[in-house]
Amino acid sequence: MRIEMEKNIKAIIYTEYGPPEVLHVKELETPTPKENEIRVRVHATAINFGDLIARKFNEITPRKFSMPFLFWVPTKLTFGLKRPKKNILGSEFSGTVEKTGKNVKSFKEGDEVFGYRGINMGANVEYLVVPEKSLVSLKPVNMSLDEACSIPYGGLTALNLLRKVNVQKGQKVLINGASGGIGAFAVQLAKHYGAEVTGVCSTPRVDFVRSLGADKVIDYSKENFTTNGEKYDLIVDITRKTSYSKCKNSLTSNGRYLLASFKMRQLGQMIWTSMFSNKKVVCVLSSENIKDLKFIKELVEKGKIKMFVDKRFPMNQAAEAHRYIEEGNKKGSVIITM
Repeated sequence: MRIEMEKNIKAIIYTEYGPPEVLHVKELETPTPKENEIRVRVHATAINFGDLIARKFNEITPRKFSMPFLFWVPTKLTFGLKRPKKNILGSEFSGTVEKTGKNVKSFKEGDEVFGYRGINMGANVEYLVVPEKSLVSLKPVNMSLDEACSIPYGGLTALNLLRKVNVQKGQKVLINGASGGIGAFAVQLAKHYGAEVTGVCSTPRVDFVRSLGADKVIDYSKENFTTNGEKYDLIVDITRKTSYSKCKNSLTSNGRYLLASFKMRQLGQMIWTSMFSNKKVVCVLSSENIKDLKFIKELVEKGKIKMFVDKRFPMNQAAEAHRYIEEGNKKGSVIITM
């Protein structure tokens, strides 16, 4: 009897922290799915903020970390003290189901899917094994695999943020950092909920943010939204390059200042404003689930959300892809094709 051996696969790995050059391609054994898992032939994976941070986590001190110290400690232990424990980056992916475990019911071979790995990462590979019940779904029918791989991280995070404050039709919403992975989805979701949306970004990204559906776009190099006299029901600060004290006068009497990342100071402000002020600081921790991923998928299929691929890199140019983003060139998503 002839037994066919599965060939090795290629993966983008890194065994030490550092600049983009630490990324390189290596052959690994092909993973075998268990009875409740699927094996995906990865078509593309998006590079997001988490990938850049994980690659150089040796430089991320508690002061530089975007969350309080108590969050930094377990994150440091998870990624590795001196060397990375997780040698394969990539939290977002899209591809085709190539093999299913015997108990899998939701997927079949040939299905085009997209998904999110979160802090587990590992998507920068040619073949990826994930549980059937994890954050993986059939991709939107009206979107390519290239586009779909960039949806989960920004889409889920933005959805969690805006749900926390229950955006209403007719409200004035400002998104600071509107061109980024989270901000681009926040603009589109706020528009979906019926808000009047202002996006803040840099000069090269003004047209991009306008194409997302923003009613107004502010180029922060030419105008300071905190001093222009405009009032907003909600300010979503993705970049955390401003502060509540600077934004307070730009909020309406019951306005909210919403943060996706925060420190102890912002947590203190949230507690204080919850008790003593009509204007509120709101700090949100994102918690992803499959229902939300499918909800985002439905919005894409209804034409409420779109994704723009700025640039594609082959896997042997992963270092160049990371460098392209770190140099501030990104307009839309940057993906690695496998």
